[in-house]
Amino acid sequence: ELQLVESGGGLVQPGGSLKLSCAASGFTFSSYTMDWFRQAPGKGLEWISNISPRSLTKRYTDSVKGRFTISRDNAKNTLWLQLNSLKIEDTGMYYCSKGSTRGPGTQVTVSS
Repeated sequence: ELQLVESGGGLVQPGGSLKLSCAASGFTFSSYTMDWFRQAPGKGLEWISNISPRSLTKRYTDSVKGRFTISRDNAKNTLWLQLNSLKIEDTGMYYCSKGSTRGPGTQVTVSS
């Protein structure tokens, strides 16, 4: 059974950093592009980044370019998202995704 479990969220001040993790199981992780999405309070789901199977291609939405970094370790079936220079508008639930399947999410709250 495909399973994605995010962790690493929390409360951080503006300008702070967090590193989100996504533990994947139940599929051949190394064969798939993986995505991160987020959903801000009262807003729709927003795609923010993805990474190709061998990490050759990484894409970001404009609002996080230069601040967030996506990475993966296929040997550990793990996906990460490093969040730096966090802004209040980065607040939301963050999800990792394989295709249309997402994990339960991890909450990131940026507040002073």
